[in-house]
Amino acid sequence: MNLFEKKIKAVLDLMISRRGLITGGLVTIASSLIPRKAFTAVKDVLLPERSLFFYNVYTGEKLQADYWIKGEYIPDVLDEINHLFRDHLTDTIQAIDTNLLDLLFALKEKLKINEPFHVVSGYRSPQANAQLRKSKRGVAKNSLHMYGKAADIRVPGYSTKALRLAAMDLQAGGVGYYPRAGFVHVDVGDIRYW
Repeated sequence: MNLFEKKIKAVLDLMISRRGLITGGLVTIASSLIPRKAFTAVKDVLLPERSLFFYNVYTGEKLQADYWIKGEYIPDVLDEINHLFRDHLTDTIQAIDTNLLDLLFALKEKLKINEPFHVVSGYRSPQANAQLRKSKRGVAKNSLHMYGKAADIRVPGYSTKALRLAAMDLQAGGVGYYPRAGFVHVDVGDIRYW
Protein backbone atom coordinates (compact mmCIF):
# COMPACT_ATOMS: atom_id res chain seq x y z
CA MET A 1 0.00 0.00 0.00
CA ASN A 2 1.54 3.31 -1.06
CA LEU A 3 1.40 6.55 0.91
CA PHE A 4 -1.60 7.87 -1.03
CA GLU A 5 -3.59 4.67 -0.37
CA LYS A 6 -2.68 4.86 3.33
CA LYS A 7 -3.96 8.45 3.54
CA ILE A 8 -7.20 7.53 1.75
CA LYS A 9 -7.69 4.58 4.10
CA ALA A 10 -7.04 6.79 7.14
CA VAL A 11 -9.58 9.37 5.91
CA LEU A 12 -12.16 6.64 5.20
CA ASP A 13 -11.57 5.08 8.63
CA LEU A 14 -12.04 8.47 10.25
CA MET A 15 -15.23 9.08 8.25
CA ILE A 16 -16.59 5.67 9.18
CA SER A 17 -15.82 6.14 12.85
CA ARG A 18 -17.37 9.64 12.80
CA ARG A 19 -20.42 8.29 11.01
CA GLY A 20 -20.69 5.51 13.60
CA LEU A 21 -20.36 8.04 16.40
CA ILE A 22 -23.01 10.28 14.86
CA THR A 23 -25.32 7.34 14.19
CA GLY A 24 -24.88 6.08 17.74
CA GLY A 25 -25.58 9.54 19.09
CA LEU A 26 -28.72 9.85 17.00
CA VAL A 27 -29.96 6.47 18.19
CA THR A 28 -29.33 7.52 21.80
CA ILE A 29 -31.16 10.81 21.32
CA ALA A 30 -34.07 9.12 19.58
CA SER A 31 -34.43 6.55 22.35
CA SER A 32 -34.48 9.29 24.96
CA LEU A 33 -37.26 11.04 23.05
CA ILE A 34 -39.47 7.95 23.34
CA PRO A 35 -38.85 6.92 26.93
CA ARG A 36 -42.20 5.18 27.37
CA LYS A 37 -41.53 2.72 24.55
CA ALA A 38 -37.95 2.18 25.64
CA PHE A 39 -39.09 1.77 29.25
CA THR A 40 -41.78 -0.70 28.21
CA ALA A 41 -39.30 -2.77 26.21
CA VAL A 42 -36.90 -2.94 29.15
CA LYS A 43 -39.70 -3.60 31.62
CA ASP A 44 -41.02 -6.49 29.48
CA VAL A 45 -37.65 -8.18 29.84
CA LEU A 46 -37.19 -7.41 33.53
CA LEU A 47 -40.70 -8.22 34.76
CA PRO A 48 -41.89 -11.70 33.85
CA GLU A 49 -45.41 -11.00 35.14
CA ARG A 50 -47.89 -8.19 35.72
CA SER A 51 -50.37 -8.43 38.54
CA LEU A 52 -53.34 -6.25 39.49
CA PHE A 53 -55.67 -6.19 42.47
CA PHE A 54 -59.25 -4.90 42.04
CA TYR A 55 -62.28 -4.31 44.23
CA ASN A 56 -65.64 -3.48 42.64
CA VAL A 57 -67.32 -0.92 44.93
CA TYR A 58 -70.84 -1.88 43.79
CA THR A 59 -70.67 -5.68 43.79
CA GLY A 60 -68.07 -6.18 46.53
CA GLU A 61 -66.11 -8.57 44.30
CA LYS A 62 -62.33 -8.75 44.60
CA LEU A 63 -59.76 -10.08 42.16
CA GLN A 64 -56.01 -10.29 42.50
CA ALA A 65 -54.34 -11.96 39.56
CA ASP A 66 -51.39 -12.06 37.19
CA TYR A 67 -52.91 -10.95 33.89
CA TRP A 68 -49.66 -11.00 31.88
CA ILE A 69 -46.99 -13.69 32.19
CA LYS A 70 -43.81 -14.10 30.15
CA GLY A 71 -44.87 -11.67 27.45
CA GLU A 72 -48.45 -12.91 27.05
CA TYR A 73 -51.85 -11.84 28.32
CA ILE A 74 -53.69 -14.66 30.09
CA PRO A 75 -57.17 -15.08 28.48
CA ASP A 76 -58.85 -16.68 31.53
CA VAL A 77 -57.64 -13.86 33.79
CA LEU A 78 -58.75 -11.24 31.25
CA ASP A 79 -62.22 -12.87 31.35
CA GLU A 80 -62.26 -12.53 35.16
CA ILE A 81 -61.24 -8.87 34.88
CA ASN A 82 -63.93 -8.26 32.24
CA HIS A 83 -66.49 -9.77 34.63
CA LEU A 84 -65.40 -7.61 37.56
CA PHE A 85 -65.41 -4.47 35.36
CA ARG A 86 -68.89 -5.28 33.98
CA ASP A 87 -71.73 -2.77 33.92
CA HIS A 88 -73.42 -3.55 37.25
CA LEU A 89 -76.65 -1.80 36.17
CA THR A 90 -77.26 -4.00 33.11
CA ASP A 91 -74.94 -6.90 34.02
CA THR A 92 -73.34 -6.68 30.57
CA ILE A 93 -69.71 -7.52 29.98
CA GLN A 94 -67.28 -5.96 27.52
CA ALA A 95 -63.63 -6.83 26.93
CA ILE A 96 -61.44 -4.39 28.83
CA ASP A 97 -58.64 -2.98 26.68
CA THR A 98 -55.30 -4.48 27.74
CA ASN A 99 -53.74 -1.04 27.29
CA LEU A 100 -55.96 0.15 30.15
CA LEU A 101 -54.73 -2.73 32.31
CA ASP A 102 -51.14 -1.85 31.44
CA LEU A 103 -51.84 1.79 32.36
CA LEU A 104 -53.20 0.69 35.74
CA PHE A 105 -50.17 -1.55 36.21
CA ALA A 106 -47.85 1.38 35.41
CA LEU A 107 -49.78 3.52 37.92
CA LYS A 108 -49.46 0.76 40.52
CA GLU A 109 -45.70 0.53 39.93
CA LYS A 110 -45.22 4.30 39.92
CA LEU A 111 -46.96 4.80 43.27
CA LYS A 112 -45.92 1.41 44.72
CA ILE A 113 -49.57 0.55 45.36
CA ASN A 114 -50.28 -2.61 47.36
CA GLU A 115 -53.98 -1.94 47.97
CA PRO A 116 -56.69 -2.87 45.46
CA PHE A 117 -57.84 -0.40 42.86
CA HIS A 118 -61.43 0.39 43.83
CA VAL A 119 -63.35 0.31 40.56
CA VAL A 120 -66.10 2.93 40.70
CA SER A 121 -66.88 2.53 37.00
CA GLY A 122 -65.36 0.18 34.47
CA TYR A 123 -67.34 -0.88 31.42
CA ARG A 124 -70.50 1.12 30.91
CA SER A 125 -73.20 -0.02 28.50
CA PRO A 126 -74.65 2.56 26.08
CA GLN A 127 -77.97 2.36 28.01
CA ALA A 128 -76.27 3.01 31.37
CA ASN A 129 -74.20 5.80 29.86
CA ALA A 130 -77.34 7.49 28.46
CA GLN A 131 -79.05 7.15 31.86
CA LEU A 132 -76.02 8.69 33.62
CA ARG A 133 -75.94 11.57 31.10
CA LYS A 134 -79.50 12.45 32.10
CA SER A 135 -78.76 12.48 35.83
CA LYS A 136 -75.17 13.75 36.05
CA ARG A 137 -73.10 16.49 34.46
CA GLY A 138 -69.86 15.72 32.67
CA VAL A 139 -70.76 12.26 31.32
CA ALA A 140 -69.50 12.06 27.74
CA LYS A 141 -71.97 11.02 25.05
CA ASN A 142 -69.36 8.75 23.44
CA SER A 143 -67.64 7.76 26.69
CA LEU A 144 -64.59 5.50 26.46
CA HIS A 145 -66.18 3.48 29.27
CA MET A 146 -68.51 2.06 26.57
CA TYR A 147 -65.49 0.59 24.77
CA GLY A 148 -63.67 -0.87 27.78
CA LYS A 149 -61.00 1.83 27.52
CA ALA A 150 -61.68 3.76 30.75
CA ALA A 151 -61.98 3.27 34.48
CA ASP A 152 -62.96 5.49 37.39
CA ILE A 153 -60.79 4.48 40.33
CA ARG A 154 -59.66 5.27 43.84
CA VAL A 155 -57.11 3.53 46.07
CA PRO A 156 -57.29 3.35 49.87
CA GLY A 157 -54.44 5.30 51.43
CA TYR A 158 -53.83 7.44 48.32
CA SER A 159 -55.39 10.80 47.70
CA THR A 160 -57.21 11.43 44.44
CA LYS A 161 -54.72 14.25 43.90
CA ALA A 162 -51.77 11.81 44.10
CA LEU A 163 -53.49 9.40 41.70
CA ARG A 164 -54.29 12.23 39.29
CA LEU A 165 -50.74 13.61 39.26
CA ALA A 166 -49.19 10.16 38.79
CA ALA A 167 -51.62 9.31 35.96
CA MET A 168 -50.90 12.64 34.26
CA ASP A 169 -47.17 12.01 34.56
CA LEU A 170 -47.55 8.70 32.71
CA GLN A 171 -49.04 10.55 29.69
CA ALA A 172 -50.84 7.42 28.51
CA GLY A 173 -54.33 8.85 27.94
CA GLY A 174 -57.01 10.99 29.49
CA VAL A 175 -57.15 11.85 33.19
CA GLY A 176 -60.25 13.30 34.85
CA TYR A 177 -60.15 14.63 38.41
CA TYR A 178 -63.26 14.27 40.57
CA PRO A 179 -62.17 15.04 44.15
CA ARG A 180 -65.72 15.64 45.46
CA ALA A 181 -66.89 12.28 44.12
CA GLY A 182 -63.66 10.69 45.37
CA PHE A 183 -62.28 9.15 42.21
CA VAL A 184 -59.98 9.70 39.24
CA HIS A 185 -60.92 8.80 35.68
CA VAL A 186 -58.17 7.22 33.55
CA ASP A 187 -58.47 6.14 29.95
CA VAL A 188 -56.34 5.11 27.01
CA GLY A 189 -57.73 7.66 24.58
CA ASP A 190 -56.01 10.89 23.58
CA ILE A 191 -53.87 12.62 26.19
CA ARG A 192 -56.06 15.27 27.83
CA TYR A 193 -56.86 16.47 31.34
CA TRP A 194 -59.92 17.84 33.06
